[in-house]
Amino acid sequence: MLNKHLFLSLLMAVSTATVSAETHHAHWSYTGENDAAHWGDLSEDFAVCKTGKQQSPVDFSTTKAVKGKQLAYHYNVADYKVENNGHTLQATPQGKAQTIVINGKTYTFKQFHFHTPSEHTFKGRHFPMEAHFVHQAEDGTLAVIGSVFKPGKNNPALSALTAKKLKAGESVTLKNLNIQALLPKDSKSFQLKGSLTTPPCSENVTWVVLKTPVQADAAQFKAMRDIIGGENNRPVQPLNDREVNEDK
Repeated sequence: MLNKHLFLSLLMAVSTATVSAETHHAHWSYTGENDAAHWGDLSEDFAVCKTGKQQSPVDFSTTKAVKGKQLAYHYNVADYKVENNGHTLQATPQGKAQTIVINGKTYTFKQFHFHTPSEHTFKGRHFPMEAHFVHQAEDGTLAVIGSVFKPGKNNPALSALTAKKLKAGESVTLKNLNIQALLPKDSKSFQLKGSLTTPPCSENVTWVVLKTPVQADAAQFKAMRDIIGGENNRPVQPLNDREVNEDK
């Protein structure tokens, strides 16, 4: 369970972020015989995908939440290596990275990527897209900030990320990318313990899912789906006995 007074702040770090939260020990997919319903059977390394009790994503219902503390975050302008890894469009910061601090524990910012439609749901509602900002501590545990998107005005950061229409295996470096447009100004969030939403579904993740949607236009949602190759969201998983902290 997360501390009800969870505090998160973003600081500058000197380490270089080069690690992905994804694994490729066995071929997995979002469709066909290797889809999410079968991940746990594809490899012993993926067994927790079907046996775990703290799996992600989940549906958030305020009736099950307890009061949390509002978070603060900021990402500085940086260069990013953007790649289509065959599962998602992923961006990895180059040079000096940033860190987040949760309850005194430091996590280094490693990468962010996208899911269409959203993986987490709010009272059963999917959003057109969700971005995951992945951070890793020295002990290997992860903290992920989730940001959902709704239809609205053009998003400048998304325009830059989707301009090249990268195919699987292709990459490009974007200079001086400002990713703040991918995050809401209001940092109220849901917070809970969970897992990776892709194999191996490791249950070592502190999730911070922002409640306020970010805007992007219909053409940008289509551009992201075209790059990814369709839908890449894992179905919602049981909450079980987990407690959800929520900013009120």
